[in-house]
Amino acid sequence: MGRGRAKAKQIKVARKLKYYSPDTDLSALQRELGKESAVSDDDDLSMYADTYDEVDEDDDSEER
Repeated sequence: MGRGRAKAKQIKVARKLKYYSPDTDLSALQRELGKESAVSDDDDLSMYADTYDEVDEDDDSEER
């Protein structure tokens, strides 16, 4: 017993979340989406280059 209040509160919270619509700053969204990134794809990958050693695909010297 006693589940009625908990369920009612859950329903109340769910309805509040469902129908909540915050104010949207469309100009800020447009600025964010229209901005080109200053970093190119090559720069993105180069930050990982030091992490991994180069792998020679022709090297079959591994023991199996």
